[in-house]
Amino acid sequence: MHEVLTFGEPMGLMAAEEEKPLKDVTHFTRYVCGAEVNVSVGLARLEHSVAYVSRVGKDPFGAHIIDFLQANKVDPQYILQDESFLTGMQLKAKVTQGDPEVVNFRRGTAFSHFLPEDLAKINWEGVRHVHMTGIPPALSLSCRAAAMHLMEMARERGIYVSFDPNIRPALWPDKAEMVRVLNEMAAKADLVLPGISEGKQLAGTSDPGQIADFYLAQGAKAVIVKLGAKGSLVKEAGQDAFVSPGFHVAKVVDTVGAGDGFAVGVISALLENQSLAQAAERGAAIGALAVMSPGDNEGLPTRERLQSFMAENRSRREK
Repeated sequence: MHEVLTFGEPMGLMAAEEEKPLKDVTHFTRYVCGAEVNVSVGLARLEHSVAYVSRVGKDPFGAHIIDFLQANKVDPQYILQDESFLTGMQLKAKVTQGDPEVVNFRRGTAFSHFLPEDLAKINWEGVRHVHMTGIPPALSLSCRAAAMHLMEMARERGIYVSFDPNIRPALWPDKAEMVRVLNEMAAKADLVLPGISEGKQLAGTSDPGQIADFYLAQGAKAVIVKLGAKGSLVKEAGQDAFVSPGFHVAKVVDTVGAGDGFAVGVISALLENQSLAQAAERGAAIGALAVMSPGDNEGLPTRERLQSFMAENRSRREK
């Protein structure tokens, strides 16, 4: 049995070891990436049981991804292996400031051929939470249908659903279609986790309070708007909004995965019956830890590391 189900495309990641344009880099380190991979690994490190729903190619990257997930205590039993199509991959530049250049190779991948009927084998016993992002519906119409169907299956069973828009404009053929589909997904979620830039594109405003109100009006029970280093704005239906503070980051190494770390903190806290305020605080802490490490999921903490980091920062605030 699993507490959490995640759904998305895991990819092989080749991260540059040299700070050069990607076309000039000769040495890379292999990792596994994907927003939903990061969330799955982060939750498993905090001792929550997670099953990942996906499809990979029957190739070296696909085999490595399954081994990686098992090594990180994420159950890959719902990952199909496709003999006809390849696993997606990504190249990522090395930077010391700003966001790195990222190039995706994910057109026509194994995951893009995921079908709604592939969800039929899921055992829902014990599942308490389903986490979704806005990436799968951009990859193919069948992935889009499967994502919507999974959210509906969860809601029919009374299972809490969180949704991180995780906008990838380059994957969408049309911005209007992106906005329509992602807002349709958000309307099926209990909790929506947008950032400011995502709110501007999807809700038409960069005001955190207005972004929260937009999604509450769509039917969400709660919205946490990520504010980067400043923390987050939290609002539940029928309640006043409040701002949860951010955490000190000693040195930014890689900004990729910060939002996924935030989702890990929020979801894990909710699974442990903590309040939304506590969930937002934990989300900010794990987001801060994520940006201080290379790769997309290497900085996701164990429970001991998380507790010590939060305690250190609380004492710093009090001084």
